[in-house]
Amino acid sequence: MKKLRSVFIFITIVCFTSCQKDKPADNIEPSISASQGHRVYITSEGVFNSNNAGVTIYQPSTGESIIDYYKSQNNNAVLGDVCQSITKANNNFYLSVNNSGKIVVVSADDFKLKGTLTGLTSPRYVLPITFQKAYVSDLYSNSITIMDLNTFTKTGSIPFTGWSERMELLYNKAFVTNMKKAYTYVINTVNDQVIDSINTGINAGSLVLDKNNKLWILSSGDNTNSVAARLTKIDAVTLQTELSLNFNLPDAPNSLCINGTKDTLYFLNKNVYRMTLASTALPTSAFITTTSNNLYGIAVNDKDYNIYVSDAIDYIQKSSILVYSPQGQFKTMFKAGINSSNFFFE
Repeated sequence: MKKLRSVFIFITIVCFTSCQKDKPADNIEPSISASQGHRVYITSEGVFNSNNAGVTIYQPSTGESIIDYYKSQNNNAVLGDVCQSITKANNNFYLSVNNSGKIVVVSADDFKLKGTLTGLTSPRYVLPITFQKAYVSDLYSNSITIMDLNTFTKTGSIPFTGWSERMELLYNKAFVTNMKKAYTYVINTVNDQVIDSINTGINAGSLVLDKNNKLWILSSGDNTNSVAARLTKIDAVTLQTELSLNFNLPDAPNSLCINGTKDTLYFLNKNVYRMTLASTALPTSAFITTTSNNLYGIAVNDKDYNIYVSDAIDYIQKSSILVYSPQGQFKTMFKAGINSSNFFFE
């Protein structure tokens, strides 16, 4: 789990060299406007307390990219400190800027600022519930913020002890992982009340819904206290646990994601691992092996099923985004902002 790793990066690196056999030399960022065809948006946390978070936009059809798209579209304005995630709803993008305590709202048409929800403690992810209402998870507030998606205002909150993180929605139920507890919580989205909890292991930082409405939750465990990481499969309708698989210590897997057809899982555990829904055991070998020690995020493009992996390198220089085919073959690499972690495909 990233767990705001950039918080701890205050080491000055005098010289850094890197050689990876599975990627070419850095691309030069072109001066273009990625306005045609499918696009990929990548959030970059930046370095903690450096106010240099950003969003990179990439156009797969041409290979063109703009590393700080928000700044280029908003008169050189600074986005803020630690851009954690990007969510699309109502033809807007909602950018969660963690250490700045705000949600920045931009138009999906031109990425220009439309409004800002301020006064949050440490927002992480936005989950649209209806066309008007969304939930915002939070690192420190011990609550989930209820946000009006149209007025960009806070309309309420849900008490939630601990670090609320990733969220999924199904049948008027929101499933919320908790990094500080061994449970994933269930919220009734009609009355905004926590109604149940499911034991899914400590440090459960990511979850996905598959094509069968099964919920997969990945916990990174706690090596300090010898608690193994775990992958749990839940029936999202009955809330019954159908599968629970423990990793070997000291594995600390993270960044669970799913492909466009929602039948194949991917996650990071130093390398990239893949697992089908029918599997009843964890994969024993990596699907994609790299020489990087700092893989920071992963997602699968639902348009072409290519796999995007972020390499944070040394956490203070621009990230490398490695693109692989659905078969795991390296295709290309491009640069994005510092500590790039989350992806949105359109």
